[in-house]
Amino acid sequence: MPERILTLATKISTLATVKVDEIQKVTKATNILALNALIEASRAGEAGRGFAVVANEVKEISGRVTVIADELRELFRQEVIDLQETAQRVRGSRLTDLAGYAIELIDRNLYERSCDVRWWATDSAVVEACADPTPERCRHASRRLGVILDSYTVYLDLWVVDRDGRVIANGRPDRYPGAVGASVAGEAWFRDAMATRDGGAYATAVRRDGEARGPVTGVLGIFFDWEQQADAIVRGLRFTDEERARTRVLLLDSRHRIIASSDGAGVLTETYPLVCGGKASGAYVNEAGRMVGFAVTPGYETYRGLGWYGVIDQAPRAL
Repeated sequence: MPERILTLATKISTLATVKVDEIQKVTKATNILALNALIEASRAGEAGRGFAVVANEVKEISGRVTVIADELRELFRQEVIDLQETAQRVRGSRLTDLAGYAIELIDRNLYERSCDVRWWATDSAVVEACADPTPERCRHASRRLGVILDSYTVYLDLWVVDRDGRVIANGRPDRYPGAVGASVAGEAWFRDAMATRDGGAYATAVRRDGEARGPVTGVLGIFFDWEQQADAIVRGLRFTDEERARTRVLLLDSRHRIIASSDGAGVLTETYPLVCGGKASGAYVNEAGRMVGFAVTPGYETYRGLGWYGVIDQAPRAL
């Protein structure tokens, strides 16, 4: 609808300009005829006096028509500007809403993941493996994690890590045979999980006896199938085929690095030049004339979000 309004406004502006120009051409021609009539009336002397009165009336009417045409041109110009600005606001609001919807889907998804990992960290097999990582308990934990993974399509793997940062069990040892025994002690997600009170989006502390405030005995980490989930979101927003051809849907991290893109370009290699001006959401037209709608992650329930952005970058419709 905003695009149709913009197209209509442009057509009205063009048509009004053409018609007003035609009126002004007619009035100019009328002025010339009136001037010629006055000259001929002057030459005719007394006999042309009545004709001179008519010529003056014609000239005056022509002048009034010129004024009306100028006023009409300005009126159309201002009305078209107002119509275009309204359409741009509506378009910007729509793109902002869609950007917000995209990032909210990510927030909800990550919130659900954080709930999953906190729940599974209390599973007896995981708790016992961290408390006493014997080979049998670790194998049991791996089998238990495998059962969990069989029920979900959004995870690549689940890892159980001891207090020293050594992986002691994973849910898909056949797919990732090198996981067990690897050290993740230097990874930020491991350190954050060891220090957290209630877990995060990707990892949480495992506590003795599964108690909410028990001593930390290890970490349960998840490997989320981000590419598949993000791709479904950035490609799944509702656009017409015509809109989709000139629209780019993006997910950005807190540093504006592209982490998902509907055209597959720039992922993890491109930083998007987002101009948010300190706002949580909004829309603007960039230097290339493209409309950009954006929204920062609002968080969901107890999940505060990661400062990510949803962005819709759309070229104007071809006239």
